[in-house]
Amino acid sequence: MAKKDHVSVRDALRIGKGTERHDPGTFPVGPHKKPKALKDLLDSGGRLAKLQEALYAEGVGGGNRSLLLVLQGMDTSGKGGTVGHVLGLVNPMGVRYAGFKKPTATERRHHYLWRIRKQLPVPGQIGVFDRSHYEDVLVPRVQKLVPAAEWRKRYAEINAFEQELADAGTTVVKVFLDISPEEQLRRLKARLETPAKRWKYNPADLDARAQWNDYQQAYADIFTKTSTTTAPWYAVPADHKWYRNWLVARLLIETIEEMGPKFPQADFDPETELKKLEGVGVPG
Repeated sequence: MAKKDHVSVRDALRIGKGTERHDPGTFPVGPHKKPKALKDLLDSGGRLAKLQEALYAEGVGGGNRSLLLVLQGMDTSGKGGTVGHVLGLVNPMGVRYAGFKKPTATERRHHYLWRIRKQLPVPGQIGVFDRSHYEDVLVPRVQKLVPAAEWRKRYAEINAFEQELADAGTTVVKVFLDISPEEQLRRLKARLETPAKRWKYNPADLDARAQWNDYQQAYADIFTKTSTTTAPWYAVPADHKWYRNWLVARLLIETIEEMGPKFPQADFDPETELKKLEGVGVPG
């Protein structure tokens, strides 16, 4: 039997028919000790950076492929922390970040995917969505902002949208950062008790916490309706921040390795250019 460290993270965390999410505090794959996870994350940073460089170069060279990382989760689940610790390992030139808050008045006048399309990665980029179009089948449902028929039809619209992205060359990686209500309580208390963290706190977080079960059911339906072969969902146990970061980094590495981005071939003869360079000499 293969060692747990060598099991594919994507296989271990993918949500599909007949699979259940792992407990938020467990370690289903990879290191289960913080020192090793931190070392592995640092060591794998070089690999992730090289893969991203190849993807970026491929895009500059005329390729059409990109990657979109969708991060969803309850408040305090670590969406921003994941961006900082994992995407901080790569060149920011090749990253496009977008955080989606409550729609503005202008955004509400358009289809809910309008603001999403404006933030999609271009070829060669890794796009990161801190919350996403999935908010439009979460908040309206739980808070009863639109008729049920309205948010229910969005599942099919979202699947079609993500298939459209895939057909255009964008690989979609959807991550649910799964935390327990007990861990959320600890993190909310830390935000209130620590002056340097209070800027992260929003009184509305308590409203969502009070509706925890409703949001969990809404997420369960999202996974059932939209975890597809084209754009599967991955449930990341996120009670331990260091483990969460390791898992997301591995998800990206495995995904981009499968994409296999290639550095573009030079449209000139390197040997000829070297001779020309040597002939130019040192400017003086």
